[in-house]
Amino acid sequence: MARPARALYAALAVAMILIAAAALASGPLTIAPVELLRALVGGATDEGVAQTVLQLRLPRVLLGLLVGAALAVSGAAMQGVFRNPLAEPGLIGVSSGAALAAVALIVLGHRFEGLMRIVPQAAALPLVTFGGAVLTCALVMRLARVNGLTHSATLLLAGLAINAIAGGAIGLLSYVAADDALRTATYWMFGSLGRAGWGEIAVVGPFLLLSILLLPRYAAELNVLQLGETEAGYLGIDVERLKRRLMAWALVAVGGSVALAGAIGFIGLIAPHLVRLLVGNDQRRLMPASALLGASLLTLADLVARTVATPADLPIGILTALIGGPFFMILLLRLRSDGSLRYARQ
Repeated sequence: MARPARALYAALAVAMILIAAAALASGPLTIAPVELLRALVGGATDEGVAQTVLQLRLPRVLLGLLVGAALAVSGAAMQGVFRNPLAEPGLIGVSSGAALAAVALIVLGHRFEGLMRIVPQAAALPLVTFGGAVLTCALVMRLARVNGLTHSATLLLAGLAINAIAGGAIGLLSYVAADDALRTATYWMFGSLGRAGWGEIAVVGPFLLLSILLLPRYAAELNVLQLGETEAGYLGIDVERLKRRLMAWALVAVGGSVALAGAIGFIGLIAPHLVRLLVGNDQRRLMPASALLGASLLTLADLVARTVATPADLPIGILTALIGGPFFMILLLRLRSDGSLRYARQ
């Protein structure tokens, strides 16, 4: 590993640790560093401090790190698959499909009380949401597959269609929802790290961690794919198998993230692009660095969301959208001006 890359990884790792520590210490109850360390190692003298750190803040921070890293590394993978720096995980419709499944459970779950008693409450929403992501990904892949080949442009168009359909269905469910279900669904659609505890993390967290660790294994093949699908095939890359595997792990990352934290946009776009400015398009460096930066960005955004208007807890998706939307427009204008959009040409 080159020295500049090691220095970047070290800087990103230190920043992530500092942000995580600040998130654990900050809130309506400010915790001193010494007390925070004691609570983490099980030696807190104040039971209230220990409960605040271990049961409220630690799962939230851990969730932010996992979801941020998973969205960022899957975003880097999607940009590699589509060969387009404007691509991000939500484009293929997986986020919308997962969100539709979650909203359907929130609004209509009372009609399946017998089934809900069988499934543990902590696992019900994550499992249903992840199931919606799986079904959506399978549908999109089937629509995009023609004569045994998966066309990236068709995959993108199918994802846009699924996004539109899922958006309409969510609107319909919101229209017929009772007031309490509507409030829950609306808050969930804006994204939050505050609803998931240790039970939900235990169910979905290992899948997020697997996606974070395994997606970078395809970095070298993604580098070859940037030459073009035909050229990559000539160089011995099984392009179809590579696409299927990347899509599968991106599904795990995005579906798991939506299952635990709701709809959080733009992390998968912002983090890879910021890292790309520092390390270029080499996926071997881009994907691990994107995971570290994505974890830091989402944890920092959540820290701001729960402290900027204390005691209110703002939905984190609002902050990421307010920051990510202008960032996306600036990026689009920049790419248009220097002709980099040709990167997306097949």
